[in-house]
Formats: sequence, C-alpha cells, structure tokens
Amino acid sequence: MNLTHLFGIHAAQAALEYSPQKIRRAWVDSQRQDSRMKPLLDELAALGVGLEKTERKKLDKLADGKNHQGIVVAVELPAMHSEDRLKSDVEALTEPAFYLILDQVQDPHNLGACLRTADAVGAHGVIVTKDNAAGITPTVCKVASGAAETVPVYQVTNLARTLRWLKEQNIWIMGAAGEAEQTVYDMKLDMALALVMGAEGSGMRHLTRQHCDFLVKIPMLGQVESLNVSVAAGVLMYEIFRQKHLV
Repeated sequence: MNLTHLFGIHAAQAALEYSPQKIRRAWVDSQRQDSRMKPLLDELAALGVGLEKTERKKLDKLADGKNHQGIVVAVELPAMHSEDRLKSDVEALTEPAFYLILDQVQDPHNLGACLRTADAVGAHGVIVTKDNAAGITPTVCKVASGAAETVPVYQVTNLARTLRWLKEQNIWIMGAAGEAEQTVYDMKLDMALALVMGAEGSGMRHLTRQHCDFLVKIPMLGQVESLNVSVAAGVLMYEIFRQKHLV
C-alpha cells in the first residue's frame, strides 16, 4: 500500500470529503481541543480510523516541519489511470471535453498546482507522459490539496498517438507557446478542447507541437521570458473556463 501524509485542517477536510475510504490513520495534537478540530475528530472516529493523540513534536516530524495545524492523516495515494481508461472516459462524456495535457512536466509541485486548478475549472482530467514526467507522489498530493483525488490523472506511453486519437474524437488540441502569433484572448475556446503545456524550460517537444491544431501565447509586458508552467496553465485554463461558463 502506497501511503502519504497529508497535514493541516484543509487537507484533512478534503480527504474526508473526497476520499474517506482511503484514510488509514490520523494523528492529532493532544493539546488542541477547539471547534475546528472536533468535527474532524468525530468524522474520523465514525469511519473507524485509528486516531492517535500525540505531542506536537511528533506531528512536526510527520509533516516534515510544515504547518500541520495539529492534525496529520495517512492516506492511500490515488491511482494513475491508463490510456484505455482515458479512452473509455472520453467516450462516456456527455459535455464538451476539457483536458490538460502536460508534455514531460517533471516538477511534482507543478503537477500538484495544475491539478488544483484543473479541479477548480472543472477539467475532466490531466494527461501526463509515462517517461520523464512527474506522477502521483506525496508531494503532488500535498500541493494539490485534495485535487489529486478529484481530477483523474492519465498516464500515456505515446503522447503523439494519444493526441491523434483525441482529434479523432473531435477534440481540438491547443498548444501553449511563447512564439505563437495569437494570444489566448484572441481565440474562441468554448468547444471540446485539450490544452497542451510543455516541460519546464524546454517547452513542448517538436512532435507534440506538430499535433496541435493551433498555438496560443499569454501576453506579457514585463522583462521575464515566460511564466512558471503551472501559473501559465492556470491563466489558460481560466480563460477556457470563462468562455465555457461565463460568456
């Protein structure tokens, strides 16, 4: 069993809301007896989760010195889904598809942040490459703050093949590239769509770029050349969200 420690009130609440069946154990500060903690303890007890009241020093160790707010829970890591599962899930959709594709993004913090935003905008899933890419890890789960449980992550061995199949399902492929002629705000994006983000530093691979239907960029006025991949993905996903739901 692959377990990870989630810490803090928000993370514990998210685990109880989205994946209570995967909580295996919990530790709480024996000195904390307040109104925010009591409902969590009651829910954990109702689930039959092993609950240990302990000193703050042990919680600090379990949370690697991070701010745990008096609670740490051990949960089973979410599963990665296969290419076959992706195909069945796409075919089962009853609304226009909305996927985020990460082409060899390796930083688990970026994957976790992308999952958190993908959950917020209602994306149907995140597609990652099997090689040279981050998968579901304890760090990803912590950064995602519950979104690793709510947003499916599909791992594919051949991204070009997956992109071709998505296009056969009438899903448009939009790539993010700084040299694109059009900004994301110039495009109509309320159709079935998959957004492709390239790796940190190197961007999309050449073959991935070739399979995109069109490229967009984020307008920038400052001196930096590009945004962090998870920040850029957030900007682009929210423009898609705006056009799909708010326009």
